[in-house]
Parts: sequence; C-alpha cells; structure tokens
Amino acid sequence: MSATEVLIIFATLVGGLAFFLYGMNTMSSGLEQMAGGKLESTLKKVTRSGILSFFLGAGITIAIQSSSAMTVMLVGLVNSGILSFADTFSMIMGSHVGTTLTAWILTLSGVSGDNFFLVLLQPSTFAPILAFVGIVLRMVSKRDKRRNLGMILIGFAVLMAGMQMMSGSMSSFKDNPTFLSLLTAFKSPVVALLVSVLFTSIIQSSAATVAIVQALALSAFATDNPITYQMAIPLVIGANIGTCMTALISSIGTNKNAKRVVAMHIYTNAFGGLFYMLILYIVMFVRPDLLSAKISILGVAVVHSLFNILNTLLFTPIKKPIVALCRKTIKTDKSEKHTIFLDERLFNNTPIAITECRRLVNEMAKIACGSVIDAIDAIYEYDKSVVDKITEAEALTDKYEDKLSTYLVRISSNNMSPSDSHTVARLLHGINDFERIGDHALNLCRLSTEINEKNIVFSDDAKKELDVITKALIEIINITESSFINDNISEASLVEPLEQVIDKLNYEIKGRHVDRLKDGKCTVNLGFVFSDLLSNYERISDHCSNVAVYTIQQNSDNINPHKFLGNVKASNSDFSAEYDMYAEKYKI
Repeated sequence: MSATEVLIIFATLVGGLAFFLYGMNTMSSGLEQMAGGKLESTLKKVTRSGILSFFLGAGITIAIQSSSAMTVMLVGLVNSGILSFADTFSMIMGSHVGTTLTAWILTLSGVSGDNFFLVLLQPSTFAPILAFVGIVLRMVSKRDKRRNLGMILIGFAVLMAGMQMMSGSMSSFKDNPTFLSLLTAFKSPVVALLVSVLFTSIIQSSAATVAIVQALALSAFATDNPITYQMAIPLVIGANIGTCMTALISSIGTNKNAKRVVAMHIYTNAFGGLFYMLILYIVMFVRPDLLSAKISILGVAVVHSLFNILNTLLFTPIKKPIVALCRKTIKTDKSEKHTIFLDERLFNNTPIAITECRRLVNEMAKIACGSVIDAIDAIYEYDKSVVDKITEAEALTDKYEDKLSTYLVRISSNNMSPSDSHTVARLLHGINDFERIGDHALNLCRLSTEINEKNIVFSDDAKKELDVITKALIEIINITESSFINDNISEASLVEPLEQVIDKLNYEIKGRHVDRLKDGKCTVNLGFVFSDLLSNYERISDHCSNVAVYTIQQNSDNINPHKFLGNVKASNSDFSAEYDMYAEKYKI
C-alpha cells in the first residue's frame, strides 16, 4: 500500500469522524431546541427520587445524545445553586446508560441482505432520504418544531454518513501489515485501555470512540484478523473513562459543589473501569477462549450497554460512601461565596439558559415588588431594619439587572428560534422595569426615613387620600408580580385599567393638596414629601403597566407597549368596564 493510499484512507477516516461529530452535534442541537427549557424544569422536579432521576438522566442524555453534555449541564446547574451536588448521582448514572443508545443506532450499519425491509434499514438507503426530508423541512417550514425536526434528521443522516466513511476506511486497512500489528498491540488490555482513554480525552466523545470500535469490528469481522472481545472491552471501558475529560475541563472556575459533580463522574467511571478490567483479567486466566471470539458491531453495542448498566448496579448501593468521598476529595471552603447568577456552562444550551434567565427575572420581580410593599409599610410604621432590607434589595436588583441584561444580550447572538428570540426581548424589557421599580421602592424608603426624622404628620384629609391610592398601588404591584411570574394574560389585562385609575387619583390628590396649601392647611416642606410620595406611586404604576403589556404580548411578534395601549384604550369594552370597577373601588 503506497503512501498516497494510506493518506487517502487516513483522510477518509478523519473526515468520517468529523462527519460523525458534526452530525451528533447537529442532532443534539435540534433535540435541545425541540425540548426547550422543559428538560431542565423537569430535571429539577424529580431530583429527589433516585429512580426518577436515573431515568430522567438517561432520557435527557438520549435526547441530547451526549453524556458529556449532560454532565456539563449538571455542573452548571449545581454551580448556579439550582441543584444540590448529592442529587446528581442518579442522573449521572442514568446519563452513562443513556449514552449507549448511539451505539445501538449504529448497529444498523451492519444490516445486510437483499430483502426489501433489510435494504430499507441500511444507512445507505435511509440516510439520504432522511437528509432530504430534513432539508425540505428546514427550507420550507416556518414552524419551529418542524424546522427543529429537520435539523434532527439532517444531523442523524450526517452521523450515519460519517459512520459509513469510518467503516469504509477501516475495511481498506484489513490486510495492511501495519494495521494488523496495531491490532496485535490491542491484544494487551492495558494498552487498549490507555489508547482509548487518550483518544477519547482528545476528541471528547465516548460515542465517537465506540463508533470507531464498531467500524473496526464491522470491517474486520469476516477476516482472519478480527477484533475480539479481549480487544474491544478495554477500548469501550477506556472510552467511558476518557469522556470524563470534558466535564473536568468544564469544572475550571466553578465552586466546590460543581467540582464534586465532576469528581463523582470520574470516580464512577474510573473505579468501575478498573473493577471490570480486573474481572477481564480473571476471565482471561480462567477461560481465555471466551474472550478470543470475534466481536460484531452488535457485540460492541452490547458491551457498551452492559458496562454502564453493571456500573450503575455496582455503585448505586454505595451511593453515600461515593458522595462522602467526593466531599472529602473536594473540601468545603468556608470563605467561598456562592453566586446566584447563571453559570457560563449553560450558555451554549440556549433553551436552558433562557429558562434559567426567566427564573432569575422572576426572582428579581419578587424582590422589587416586595421592596415596594415593605417601603409602604415603613411609611406607615417606620422600622430601621426594614429600611436596611430595602437598601440591600435595591443593590441586589441592580446586580440582577447588570448580570442578566449582559447575559441575555450575549444569548441573543446565538442561533435561536423566533419564540426564544421573543422571550429574550420580553425578559430584557421586564428586567429594566423591575430595576426601576426597585429604585422607586428605595425612593419611598428614603421618604419614610425623612418622615420619621422630621416627625412629619399629614393632615387627616391627606391621610385618607394617601390610604386610597396606597391600597390601589399595593393591588397593582401584586397583580403585576403574579401575572408576570405565571404568564397570566387575563390577570395582566387588569393592570392598565388600574394604572389609569392611579393616574387619575394622583391628579386629583395633587389638586386637593394645592388647595390645602392655598388655605394654609399644609406646609410647603410637608407638601414636598407628600408630592414626592405621589410621584413615586405614579412611576411605579407606570412600570407595572409596561410589565403587564409584555405579558399580554408574550405571543406577539412585536412588543410595542405604546401602540398596544393606544389600541386597548380606544376600542376595548372590557377595559372600560374594568376601569369603572377600579374607579368605584378606589374613590376619594
């Protein structure tokens, strides 16, 4: 075999591996887009149940076709404080089992025969068809789900094409002396294990390594120098150990709990691999004939699944010692402060990143709206501890606004569906308004301090008027927070009529206040405080109106609060009825 032929074969092998990895990544992206943030929200609901967590971990890994991606996701969620470290054990074991599905799918490459149905099952037959259907869906369909399905089909077709290329390149080597000597080296389980660990660490995909072993098995099965079980088992075990490199890299810069997730991933794969390598050597000594049999592409898939299933059975009964070992390996640092914000490892998983941003914006909404209620309480009954709490909360909402806005702007540069793009825009609008609501809560807090320090007492008429508009403000804050967090459009539609009533109250109360100033019933200094209170009330209700519009327009292609409100006020009979209801309820 000439050097040129070897170069062509090597290029085909590398090209096949590139196609395989790209196809897997494309298919994974499509599956993630189709599932959206439901993956992560479901994940958080069942983490307390070991069995459910195991099947969820397996299911998500099957969906995204990568145990490494699943582990990186868990590292990010634990680092963000969304999941606890101990709750990830069952999901990690489930992800190890779930990743074996790829090997089973690739066994279709070994299907042969002249029967129509067997021909249909061969990748050379169905892969081009799937690719064509996928391209049509991507080009023609405007619906996100169908376009994502098209991406999945294209990714799967490219993955199968890559497998065929690798298998074809391996078959060209079957009679080459150099290649046969390489197979001889693989007869040493330790050498095979180390080569597999190193290779998988470099390409960061156990599925790809197992696929290459399957390609070797497929190309050499009918020859005098086949891949045997003694060669294949260490290669598969090494692939499972080597895949830990991705999670190890992802843990750089994370907190202690996130590092423990990676330690658990490494311990279960490494200790399990060493345990089954020991059993392999025992079998080699007792019954060497069992391992000298040639292995088929199906046999490689069986070995891959058995290793991960038996590994799960091995470590599940000793979960607590494994968790304790991880805690002992990565000791707690008391000085470490946990961040409340999104982890960078979630950034590449757009749907989950958006879901987590939404969760944090909801937290921000609760903090900002809660600060307004606390500030109102401080106006009526001053409490220094409440004032300090509001001051800290305002600084926190500023931090939310800074971090989340930056993160969402970065996410907007990712490849997103129209629905995700709209969600990002809505969150950015909401963040700005909740930050401003927090600012006005702090303004009210400062006014309460001034009222207390100067011993300001409003007239009976001013108190009655302030009581009415305060009750209206409390109601609009509660409705705004609830409707935004729960995406309740019908509840959000109540905000604008109430906001109009608050505007009307503000105008009327300021007019009465001016009359009292003229009659000498109110001092100028007291009047400034009273006027500032009303102005902040009005600004808060304005921002509530904006937030409610974003909620109402969540399914709209274009968020335009001013145009929307203009249309609502001009021609909506429900708006008029709700306005009249609130005007009667909050009458001075």
